Amino acid sequence: MIEKVLVANRGEIAVRIIRACKEMGIATVAVYSTADEEALHVQLADEAVCIGSPLPKNSYLNIENIISAAVLTGCDALHPGFGFLSENAKFAEICEKCGITFIGPTGEMIRLMGDKAKAREMMIAAGVPVVPGSEGKIDDLEEAMCLADRIGYPVILKAAAGGGGRGMRIVWKKEEFEKAFLSASSEAENAFGDGSMYLEKYIQNPRHIEFQILSDAYGNVVHLGERDCSLQRRHQKVMEEAPSPFLNNDMRKRMGEIAVTAAKAVNYQNAGTIEFIVDASGEFYFIEMNTRIQVEHPITEIVTGIDLIKAQIKIAAKEPLAVKQKDIHIKGHAIECRINAENPLLNFKPCAGTIEELYLPGGRGVRIESALYESYKVPPTYDSMLAKVITFGDTREEAIAIMKRALGEIVIEGIETNVFFQYQLLNEAAFVEGKFDTSFIERNLETILGGVVDEA
Repeated sequence: MIEKVLVANRGEIAVRIIRACKEMGIATVAVYSTADEEALHVQLADEAVCIGSPLPKNSYLNIENIISAAVLTGCDALHPGFGFLSENAKFAEICEKCGITFIGPTGEMIRLMGDKAKAREMMIAAGVPVVPGSEGKIDDLEEAMCLADRIGYPVILKAAAGGGGRGMRIVWKKEEFEKAFLSASSEAENAFGDGSMYLEKYIQNPRHIEFQILSDAYGNVVHLGERDCSLQRRHQKVMEEAPSPFLNNDMRKRMGEIAVTAAKAVNYQNAGTIEFIVDASGEFYFIEMNTRIQVEHPITEIVTGIDLIKAQIKIAAKEPLAVKQKDIHIKGHAIECRINAENPLLNFKPCAGTIEELYLPGGRGVRIESALYESYKVPPTYDSMLAKVITFGDTREEAIAIMKRALGEIVIEGIETNVFFQYQLLNEAAFVEGKFDTSFIERNLETILGGVVDEA
């Protein structure tokens, strides 16, 4: 069994991992930048090591310093959380070479699924539905234009070697293609050192549905149902829920089976997420696999009763899965709202400052994941997410009602947040009816912000 874990992250996910380890009797080591010296994860861990200055490249992305901290403190395992180095194949491989168990998939698997073109090829070979598009990387403009003509516009260009919206362009007509291809390729080259692209048919206004996977070292694979992540702004998730109000039971069954097929096709191990887009007719397509724990994992934990962080640790320790697919049942409904330090009325400008007054909600049906406390100084250097409010009830309607109550109780003074924006989203008729897609916020932003102004 694993005895001591270094948590290579910060904020609420570091706190979440430390708490899970404590409950399992596992010692923990936190790492922190000089900006996070008084952060909650530093206070909760058994030991803490400063790994550099505030800039991520000097601390949370500094592989040498993190590995040194793990070795010096005698850690036999490392949990990367999400973001930062969590999907860095080189980091996972260095951990293994140093005798440190990486709580996640192998470096080889991270590299494979991080290469979108290669992942797509493997999914096609396994019979997993993919969006019509290129079967591999494309470097040649003429080849790309010919393929776009065959598929039909609109199409979307994506960087083969990375994500996060960089090297991505939607092309609506042929006259725009050359400029978009050259621009996207240049951006991908600068961001990832590889200007290769892949090209797909652009599915307009889809739902974004992901399935949580758990796979052990013995070939056992299960899915834990879906999460609907369609409420997004600029390709960033804002609110998630499980189960999806869009899927019927037949779609849910088919997509779950395909998700398991996808994981088995690549011999995946540990927790992962198979992501799909679903068009208005109900056709679904694989888009990518995330090889890490997701921000929104708590809603799956709530509706299944399975602790995903503990499951990750057990799988990394070579324990077989404790459940089979027939044992997994979805109960009730859960919603997660991401509370960010940002001002929705100033184009969601990120905010930093000191938490002067804080009250986070509780009561029946409420779970909070946060690293906040009064007098905590929110640094300007990192992601703007402050906390996650998760609510759950027997029905979707009950989960929504509890979320409205919970958001109404929140007090965060000293910095701007998006709490009112989230509250207004809950009141949108399309959300209440479950009739939204990935473009919903963009299309209705003015109306939603109008509600924020009225509440302010």
